[in-house]
Amino acid sequence: MRIDEAFHFSPEFAGLVEACWQRSNPPPEWSVTREQFQRLLERSVIQRFSGSQMDPKGMEKYLDGLHLDDLVLAGACSAGNAAAWDFFVKQFRPELYRAASAIAGEPCGRELADSLYANLYGLRETEGRRQPLFDYFHGRSKLSTWLRAILAQRHVDEIRRARRTAPLDDAATEDDSSSAGKAQFRSTGASHDPDRLRFIAMLQTVLTAVLATLDSRDRLRLAYYYVDELTLAQIGKVLGEHEASASRKLNRTRQSIRKSVEEALVKEKRLSPEQLGLCFQYAQEEWPFDLTGALSLRD
Repeated sequence: MRIDEAFHFSPEFAGLVEACWQRSNPPPEWSVTREQFQRLLERSVIQRFSGSQMDPKGMEKYLDGLHLDDLVLAGACSAGNAAAWDFFVKQFRPELYRAASAIAGEPCGRELADSLYANLYGLRETEGRRQPLFDYFHGRSKLSTWLRAILAQRHVDEIRRARRTAPLDDAATEDDSSSAGKAQFRSTGASHDPDRLRFIAMLQTVLTAVLATLDSRDRLRLAYYYVDELTLAQIGKVLGEHEASASRKLNRTRQSIRKSVEEALVKEKRLSPEQLGLCFQYAQEEWPFDLTGALSLRD
């Protein structure tokens, strides 16, 4: 079964969807119907597996791993249900304040947290429809974890805006080895080998697939480093980690990505050791990939 944007659960999955519905058990006052709940599940599957093949066992494993209580709450809030919003505010506002204060400090943290509500609800409209930020939550992580990531990204955006006029105090504290790590994503030249474009395209496909399987926090750390170009010290501040821990975890993630990409290129793409070496050589000579989409913070 191939997952695409028009995916809907076929009758063979009726029992699985029903089990998820019973497990989610939304309060009646949230007015979430079974049909609406099923669509939330379908959107989650589409977001995670669009363009991929999925077997029934894989589907069951994925749905079993979703945080269904958080998913149904986000869906009800996205629909504008007042009771769901009251529950969300009561349940999550203290945690949002704590997370925002840890990320941005006081008093900026409270302002950072309060500014999030308008986007979660979706005050802006496109073609007559609100665009709630909740629509980008798909239940793969806990709602509290996802909210913290959104707060951290907003804080990073503020840092980036500030960097346009003044450097951060610790912008020059990054060690040489970390700078060398970034260098592998820079362009240093070009190659005229006729296989270059084919190998580069192959590598991009595999790398995108591997990045999609990462833990959300590892993907967030990579995004801060390679997309937002924060230093390790800045990443540590945003994620509540020591700079050394951020460096160690980033390096571990890079090694894991490299291993997974190599395995996929050899086993799935049937590259020989010589071709594998050329594939990475071409990527280092001229890195053409935009990692923004692959490292998106959407759940």
